Amino acid sequence: MDREQYGMYKQAFLIITTALTVLPLGVPMSAFYFLPRGTRRRETVLNIVLFHVAAGGLACAAFSLYPSILTAIFGNARLAPYSAWIGVTIGFWITGAFLDTVPVANDEVRLASAFIVGIQASRALLFVGAVVFFGTLQSLLAAAILHGAIQTVTLVWYLESRFAGFWRAFDWSFLRDQLSYAIPLGAAGLLMIVQTDLHSYFVSNRFGPAWFAVYSIGTLQLPLMGLLREAANSVLITRVSLLQKKQEHREIVWLIARAARKLAAVYFPVYVFLMVSGREFIRVVFTARFADSWPIFAVNLTLLPLGVVLLDPLYRAFERERYFLLRLRLALAAVLIVTLWLFTARLGLLGVIATVVTVATLERAVMAIHFCRLLDVTARDWVLLRDLGKLATAALAAGVCAGLALLLLQRENALLALATCGAAYAIVYLAGVAFCIPGSFAGKAFAGRAFVSKATSAGVSSR
Repeated sequence: MDREQYGMYKQAFLIITTALTVLPLGVPMSAFYFLPRGTRRRETVLNIVLFHVAAGGLACAAFSLYPSILTAIFGNARLAPYSAWIGVTIGFWITGAFLDTVPVANDEVRLASAFIVGIQASRALLFVGAVVFFGTLQSLLAAAILHGAIQTVTLVWYLESRFAGFWRAFDWSFLRDQLSYAIPLGAAGLLMIVQTDLHSYFVSNRFGPAWFAVYSIGTLQLPLMGLLREAANSVLITRVSLLQKKQEHREIVWLIARAARKLAAVYFPVYVFLMVSGREFIRVVFTARFADSWPIFAVNLTLLPLGVVLLDPLYRAFERERYFLLRLRLALAAVLIVTLWLFTARLGLLGVIATVVTVATLERAVMAIHFCRLLDVTARDWVLLRDLGKLATAALAAGVCAGLALLLLQRENALLALATCGAAYAIVYLAGVAFCIPGSFAGKAFAGRAFVSKATSAGVSSR
């Protein structure tokens, strides 16, 4: 696709993914709170399914009946003929989205992994097939609808096999209780969309599809990184919820630190490698037509290393803290909306993404400080994160070597330069990790339970 076509594709799926995140209002995440507690299990899953069906149905009707919505949002009338297709896609994707969540909440991690891999594979095959055989936006939307239908059917099969007769278990009073837990978190999630998606709408509206295509590649979310983060989040939400119920706060600190070390082992090297070779990465994956995306991509990458400390499990397990998160995001959302409304055209593409990254960094810093106080984290606990410094050192050393290799190959083919740079980086990084963190990565590298107890002097019991 050229810039214009690719920009329209990104606009269509921007509205789909935003609806997929916003419309459920965080209700499916309530499964992580209620299912581990053994409270009204069939009612829990039925309420979530009903809420998804209602939200998806309303969105489908709105886009089918009022195509002018897309024109108003994007300032692009050429997207309006696809409005009904977009509405149906949203309906199916929202209905089937609970399949990503419920197996993990039901403590079936292996099955959840199989579902996640299957969902990604199905989507990839259908989308690639649509592009190869038809190459149109309509064919991609048709593939998305088929994918959503498959996911929905799989969800119904799973729920009936694990929660037999769930569709007969409706309880109005329990629905109110469930919504009272979920809606404040959902509202906070809605405000999170202001940070993650709103800037894309402003850029699309002010600069048009062609430049939005450049911007969307610059703000690319690396699929594997997101998959790792969501998988870790899903597992930790359930475990932190159980630990919070038992008031085992020291155990929660240890668990979050351990997850941070493991994510850093992947996030840090990916970040440094892409900062060194990101320009070549964009040229190889998206062709030289989108080389203008590189500066935006470099700024957006800043969020990657900040994501190693997972905060989602904390504010979902500590029920009272959801209001603190809501107030914080209200304040930051107001600042961001006003800034984008008044200055998007003046800031330009690079200025917009720099503003978004600054607001996101500020939120994470405030939330981290808040939970450190809540969990009584002291200076002694920072030793739990000492391996992050070692991993960062190994990543930076590998980055220097990869940069030198790239400098020597700058006149070569971009794919050859990227592959050589990647090989050099991987060798140096793995050697650096082996030197800085002796022993097995799965065992000694991330410290056993005895080390944590000794390091923090907190008396954490051994497993």
